[in-house]
Amino acid sequence: MSLDQLRAVVTIAEEGSLTRAARRLHISQPPLTRKLHALEEELGVPLFDRRADGVAPTSAGLALIDDARQILHAVDQAAARVRAAPPPGSGAPAGPAQPGTAGATTH
Repeated sequence: MSLDQLRAVVTIAEEGSLTRAARRLHISQPPLTRKLHALEEELGVPLFDRRADGVAPTSAGLALIDDARQILHAVDQAAARVRAAPPPGSGAPAGPAQPGTAGATTH
């Protein structure tokens, strides 16, 4: 399971359509469908019910979508923290000392 697949699943759920999700992700529909199928194969369950008017998440899909949103949010937060960190050699502290590292006090 990759972040790319998780983004795809969330976008498909939000759009309710593989065609609209592919457009939003700036890819064509066949590669998006392949990503979804590969993830469903890996997990061993269908994530969406395919209907004439689009797609709807299955119960397994709903569970994954909720977790995927949390995972993607955490990854975005981590990236933002890394980007906001002072550059090496700037003289700014790198952060609190961790136990067992130089600068840590023990009692």
